[in-house]
Amino acid sequence: MSAITAPKPRGGIAQSVADSLVVARRNLIRMSRIPEMIIFGLIQPIMFVVLFSYVFGGSMNIGGTTDPDVYRNFLMAGIFAQTVTFATAGAGAGIADDMHKGLIDRFRSLPMARGAVLTGRTLADLVQTALTVVVLAVVAVLVGWRIHEGVPKALGAFLLLLLLGYAFSWIGALIGLSVRTPEAATSGGLIWLFPVTFLSNAFVDSSRMTPWLRHIAEWNPFSATVQACRELFGNPGVTNSTAWPMEHPVLASVLWSLVIIAVFRTLAVRKYRSAA
Repeated sequence: MSAITAPKPRGGIAQSVADSLVVARRNLIRMSRIPEMIIFGLIQPIMFVVLFSYVFGGSMNIGGTTDPDVYRNFLMAGIFAQTVTFATAGAGAGIADDMHKGLIDRFRSLPMARGAVLTGRTLADLVQTALTVVVLAVVAVLVGWRIHEGVPKALGAFLLLLLLGYAFSWIGALIGLSVRTPEAATSGGLIWLFPVTFLSNAFVDSSRMTPWLRHIAEWNPFSATVQACRELFGNPGVTNSTAWPMEHPVLASVLWSLVIIAVFRTLAVRKYRSAA
């Protein structure tokens, strides 16, 4: 009779990855059972595209012209970036809801890798964000947006957008663990996003701002990703800027996103261990 061999224990990284994927699957199943979450998440960015394109399109001076078609191409990178970052509020509210219902305490009682619950949640939110971006891109094409640098560079731009969204979702995770109710997480997740997205080059050419405001906009991590996407899409971008992030937007976008992930993931996991 052969002896029963005990399974080999998984290493720390292997266990963390496996546990994170399990939690991500759980959250994706939950999202699929609440389709209104996805539908409402799609409506808002579509409204932004239509409103900004047709209400402000003829009054914005981009590159010396007020041509609405030029502004639509300038605008879309900003709308894409705003969409992936606004998903932060949903991530924070979801974690706060799990805290409120006691699910986080149950997860912490299981033999799971530390941080797997938060990593799984942010990965699930990333999948939902990617779906939203795909639908938004279709709407953008319908209103006149085009790419001019080829598909590979365009895919690179979308990857930068998803990296930024993933980075900001860790900020949302920290907020969700720091408040008592999902409503507070939603409010806390949006209150700082508006200045971040509007004090940037997303909707206007930052070179036309007053000097002190232009410096803030050009060194905004959000602006770096927007400028990088415009460069990769071949769309009109910020002109006459000597700020390093605007001269090297792709590299700046990657560095900013990685720094945000490193800082806020560390803080969120630490908060998760001590949250009650």
